[in-house]
Amino acid sequence: MNVAVVGTGYVGLVTSTCLAESGNQVIGIDKDSGKIATLESGKLPIYEPGLLELVERNRREQRLQFTTDLAGAVKDAHLIFIAVGTPQSATGAADLSALWAVGDHLVPHLKSDAVVVIKSTVPVGTNRKLMERMSQKAGRTIDVASNPEFLKEGAALDDFMRPDRVVVGVRRPEAAQRLNELYAPFLRTERPFLVMSPESAEMTKYAANAMLATKISFINEMANLCEKLHADINDVRRGIGHDQRIGFQFLFPGPGYGGSCFPKDVNAVIHLAKEAGGQAALLEMVDRINEQQKMVLPSKIRRHYGNSLKVKCLSIWGLAFKPRTDDIREAPALTLIDEMLKEGVQMRVHDPEAIANVKAIYGDKLIYCDKPYSALEGSDGLVIVTEWAEFRNPDFEVMRRLMKQPVIFDGRNLYDPKTMQVGGFTYYTIGRHVEG
Repeated sequence: MNVAVVGTGYVGLVTSTCLAESGNQVIGIDKDSGKIATLESGKLPIYEPGLLELVERNRREQRLQFTTDLAGAVKDAHLIFIAVGTPQSATGAADLSALWAVGDHLVPHLKSDAVVVIKSTVPVGTNRKLMERMSQKAGRTIDVASNPEFLKEGAALDDFMRPDRVVVGVRRPEAAQRLNELYAPFLRTERPFLVMSPESAEMTKYAANAMLATKISFINEMANLCEKLHADINDVRRGIGHDQRIGFQFLFPGPGYGGSCFPKDVNAVIHLAKEAGGQAALLEMVDRINEQQKMVLPSKIRRHYGNSLKVKCLSIWGLAFKPRTDDIREAPALTLIDEMLKEGVQMRVHDPEAIANVKAIYGDKLIYCDKPYSALEGSDGLVIVTEWAEFRNPDFEVMRRLMKQPVIFDGRNLYDPKTMQVGGFTYYTIGRHVEG
């Protein structure tokens, strides 16, 4: 099948590559000539494990190409996916300007039977508005479907190739059939292909992310309460996670959620509720708890060092909002850095993938280290913000030798508190208590 994907960001690039991998002829389109040049040179504008190898293979086998020429790319396409950004605006609503612009540009170049598919995360009702807008410009009905993505950064290829489910929102069964044919290779293990209205598909995406964000804010609130009551959130998490109605996923306490989806989508639902004359009171609290949680590590650091904080040097392990990505959007580490810069703290930072993105923001305000241990040299304390696998089993003796003070603020609860105490570390966690 001939497929065009407009947008070569995270979602668009993964979608293009995985669809090419299943045998389709795919063209990825972007107005940013710099991104296209990067892709043509054999590099990626993002980091996602395994993606570069798939892009190279499908380009080599001529199933995948990239271009800035939208008109030429879509003229023979049976399906045109729109995967452009819909960032949060100042009001909390999704900014759909890029989506509208793509729709307008597509109209003169579409085949008569082409189906336009919205892959971007958009407010409920966007599909209908785009369909009406494009149909009016074309003087005929343009078929617009919705196909929300459920990709986890760091595991996106597996999520696309082996999805829990595929959700499509359509108005005509013919559009559903075409999408079913496209996704059939990924659903051979009897995963469901769920057909619904475009409005329900749009809401499904928001509801999924809102639910996951709610679980994170819930466990973080419980963790903070555990600290006050001398309970251990890890024990509590096990105690409730084995309840099949609850489960373990997204029940890990930490310094708050970040990334391109949860913060934006939670606020979008809050805005949607207000526009509809209602209120998303639960999600307003989820968002508020998350913003407060991002201050937990800075608060622990300030309490420990007191007035001497301004002359200290801190090491930070982990800058991306989660492991296996270089994405720092809404990352808790940025809140920590901003708060420590206010105090005049010197910081030595390390992340396996995100250093370049952080350096683009902070420049020479930070010391950037390419290895975890080099970040510890002369440090008065270590702050762990992202749970990269390489941080889980460090050599604590080496750490003690490198650091001025053996103090660890562990935002991910990676180590055993009693072991750390016996090893001579002052060890702060999220929601755990060690008897003195």
